Parts: sequence; C-alpha cells; structure tokens
Amino acid sequence: MLAERLKPGDEIRVIAPSRSMAIIKGEQLRIAQERLNQLGFTVTYGKNAEEHDEFFSTSIEERIEDLHDAFTDPNVKGILTVIGGYNANQLLNYIDFEIIKNNPKIFCGFSDITALQGAIYKKTGLITYSGPHFSSFGVKHGFEYTLESFINAVTNDAPYEIAASSHWSDDPWYLDQEDRQFIKNNGYTVIQEGIAEGRLIGGNLCTLNLLQGTEFMPSLKDSILFIEDDEESHALTFDRDLQSLLHLPDARDIKGILIGRFQKNSQVTDEALKKIIVSKKELRGIPVITNVNFGHVQPYATIPIGGKAVIKAQGFESEIWIEQN
Repeated sequence: MLAERLKPGDEIRVIAPSRSMAIIKGEQLRIAQERLNQLGFTVTYGKNAEEHDEFFSTSIEERIEDLHDAFTDPNVKGILTVIGGYNANQLLNYIDFEIIKNNPKIFCGFSDITALQGAIYKKTGLITYSGPHFSSFGVKHGFEYTLESFINAVTNDAPYEIAASSHWSDDPWYLDQEDRQFIKNNGYTVIQEGIAEGRLIGGNLCTLNLLQGTEFMPSLKDSILFIEDDEESHALTFDRDLQSLLHLPDARDIKGILIGRFQKNSQVTDEALKKIIVSKKELRGIPVITNVNFGHVQPYATIPIGGKAVIKAQGFESEIWIEQN
C-alpha cells in the first residue's frame, strides 16, 4: 500500500515516538522547519513532542496519542519523526494498526524508528520510509543528496537511483555546523556479484532484530535486505546480529543485501565485512553491496520499506534502483 504523494501545501506532522524534541537545539529546529517550509510544506507538531522524562522520552500513552493523532488528522499528509533513540519498540503493543491501515500516510525516520516501520509494514502493508528525521533537515551544509533522495521518494512515483554521493561525513555536525569534515567517496563496494530484484526490508540492524519472534517481524522472503548500524556496533556485534537474522526460516529466500556505510568509530573495515559475508553459507550466490549511502553517516538516501529494488553488482560497478509501485 502506497500513501498519497506529498505536494506543496501539504501538512507534515512532527512526532517523537522515541526521544523527545527537547534534546534538539533551537537553531537546528528552526533550520529544519524553514527548509520544509521552503519546499512548500506546512509543519505542525505533536502536542507531546517536547515532553520528556529522565530518559529524554515520555510516556507510552503520550507517544501513542501523538502517533494516532497524526494518522487520523485528515489535514496531515506526511509524518516525520524527530530523532531516534532506544525505546520505540515500547509502543508496538499499543498501536491501533487499523487506524494506520485506514489512513495511509508518508511516514519517515530511521534508526530506532525501524521498529515501528517494520511493524507497520507487517501489520498493514503500508510502505514507510527509512530516511531523514525532522532533525536531519536542520543540517546546514552537505544536505543536498539527502534532500534530493527524500523528494524523489515521497513526491513522485518515478523510479529513482541510489547512486554513491561524491562525499560523505561522520562528524558531529550538530555541535558545530560551520566546522564540517567531508570525505571523498570512493563509491560503493561489491563484496559478492550478481543481479537481484526484491522487496526492500530492513533499516537499523540491531533494532530490526528486536522484532524477531514477535508478531511484528516482516517477512524476509524474496527481499532485498538493507541494514546498517551506528558507532556502538563493531565487527563482532555486526556479525552476531546478522547471523541472528539469518537464522530466521525465510532468510533463505533473501535475494540480495545492501549494507549502509559504518561510522568510523565502529572500526568496521571493508576487509572485515568481506570476511563476515563470505563466511555465511546462507548468503552464497546473492549480490552484496556495502558502503551504501544510508545509516548513521551523511548523506543518506530515503529507502521505501516494502518498495521494490533492483540491484546490480558486477566487478567494481554497482547500481541500485528503487521502484515503489
């Protein structure tokens, strides 16, 4: 199920199903709202978006209220999450998925929001978007790639390519917006060659794994699995988390894998990734591409969870095309 495309004049609701908007600097919020306004969108906020407790989140009831309100409000056409965190999966047993199914809307975020996106797709069939948070729109410099991909994903139905960006960054941009460090991008890395087509399932790996064994875990059958993790991950934990996913019965039907670029602090090298992937008998014969533009580094593409992807990995060349219908 594909939500109606966003267009100028539409209202985008900002909600905080994980950490609170209270942790985001005012200047960053101002830039984010202005950028969305310049695109022609009206921005409104969930009434509990700035509430917070000692965990810089708020109660399940308040977060569910804002989620349900965003989907039921007929004026709202798109929903952006403020930021990620650690506790979005607390909401799963309290979501009225019939509300979402009957009011399909663009829903975008990443990281901890993966728990909600996987559950929404499993329960309703609604395609959601692994892409920028509202706070992400507060980046001053180097946002062009991220913005273009977001617009491609949520404003039209045409296929679009997730090509490698010219540069990437892993700096704490939110601390000093004028002291940015960008690194030349040498392109994506092909670990295993092949051509594959399938439904895009994935997001943040350790968060996706929280859905295993629950009614909220989407099927991996005939999927293009896309996974990433943050700087708290390293080669050993990535190997363990990937192996856990591959133990699922339908993992044998994964058609291809895309791995988002790791943060530098994780110290996950191309050599380590290759060794991990090649060691998995379950992954033999399918294309695997790493250092793809998504995850906890910038810039990042917007990827439709439940949309279709065609990937080609041959030698040093790779292509990733997205089709939403």
